[in-house]
Amino acid sequence: METLIVFILIFGAIVIVHEFGHFYFAKRAGVLVREFSIGMGPKLLAKRYHETTYTLRLLPLGGYVRMAGLQDDEEDELKAGTPVSLTLNDKQQVTRINASQKVLLNDGIPFEVANSDLQEALVISGYENGDDSQLKQYHVVHDATIIEKDGTEVQIAPVDVQFQSVSIFKRMLINIAGVMNNFILGILTFILVAFLAGGVARSDSNQIGTIQANSVAQQAGLKSGDRITAVNGQKTADFIAIAQAINQHPKQKVNLTVSQGDAQKKIAVTPKATTNNGKKIGVIGIGVKMDQSFKAKIAHGFTYTWQIFSATLKVLGGMLVHGFDINNFGGPVAMYSLTSQATKMGASTILNLMGLLSISIAIMNLLPIPALDGGKLLLNILEAIRHKPLAPEKEGMITLVGFALMLLLLVAVTWNDFQRFFMR
Repeated sequence: METLIVFILIFGAIVIVHEFGHFYFAKRAGVLVREFSIGMGPKLLAKRYHETTYTLRLLPLGGYVRMAGLQDDEEDELKAGTPVSLTLNDKQQVTRINASQKVLLNDGIPFEVANSDLQEALVISGYENGDDSQLKQYHVVHDATIIEKDGTEVQIAPVDVQFQSVSIFKRMLINIAGVMNNFILGILTFILVAFLAGGVARSDSNQIGTIQANSVAQQAGLKSGDRITAVNGQKTADFIAIAQAINQHPKQKVNLTVSQGDAQKKIAVTPKATTNNGKKIGVIGIGVKMDQSFKAKIAHGFTYTWQIFSATLKVLGGMLVHGFDINNFGGPVAMYSLTSQATKMGASTILNLMGLLSISIAIMNLLPIPALDGGKLLLNILEAIRHKPLAPEKEGMITLVGFALMLLLLVAVTWNDFQRFFMR
């Protein structure tokens, strides 16, 4: 249960931050955000504030920002014969349309729709109170709301507040804003982790930071601040090289070249054997040097983000050369397994995992695949070059194909993760 709660909190935070990026830039551009949803599936809670409806849905597997005019925005198509109820203002203009059987409006006028245009003309015509002898037409106010079949009340989407009505540059900002926010979340999280840890590990240095009590290193006379410049005659420029050299010699004598101040010593040690991921390695009980400066803690957020970014690009680039490998991907099952491990190790590890996942999700969303933010951005660039957008039918087909491919990949990755983590 603890792992499940942490998983929902981590994934929820990443989703909220991502979607808030789209939300904020859409609002700034003048695009109507009809709904801001956390979760997918059936609605649990809904609250309208200004022109946006905020919803909490059953499945904590994502979220979305529903912008007017996009293909994932349900059209307010009221087919002929649809029974609705209308709320009118004192000017006999429609302010509210109830198309749901789950909601009852006390002041609603029963109305059978004959025709409607809620985007341009803003009119609705039909038959009132079951009287089909007289066709009535009402003007719909620009900010009117419609209660949809599932009971969610959202604002109608006139064409002037739709996504396609704003400039190509603003649309590009809206599409990339979620990715940008995930990078920012990762950077801030890594900075927080550095402060909680009291500093940043300097693995690029061969200087010893800590010595464990009663360890091989302490018994050999090693001290914090010493530099191990060579192991068995092989130079060691950083702590990673030191660890790799010592790990290779469990219960085997190792000769260290150590600088203590101005003096240089030769110290022989026999690393203690321990097991890591099923493999025996040698350890002597030394820890990496920590940089406790304010500057280092702030810089860690940026440098560690760059390390993750460049490493991921290297993996993706390698796949282009050597072929697709599904083991390079992880889905919800892998995320849950990593969360389970992080939960056992404390708050800093959980935060570090959240930052790592946020950066990873940002990178994946940047891929130029239709249905992802990178694919949408690619279509924006194509529109800017052609000086006209793709036909809605073509864009819809491209997006549908991209979504199908992503769904197929998600299923494959999830099954592969299930086999890796639960069937081995």
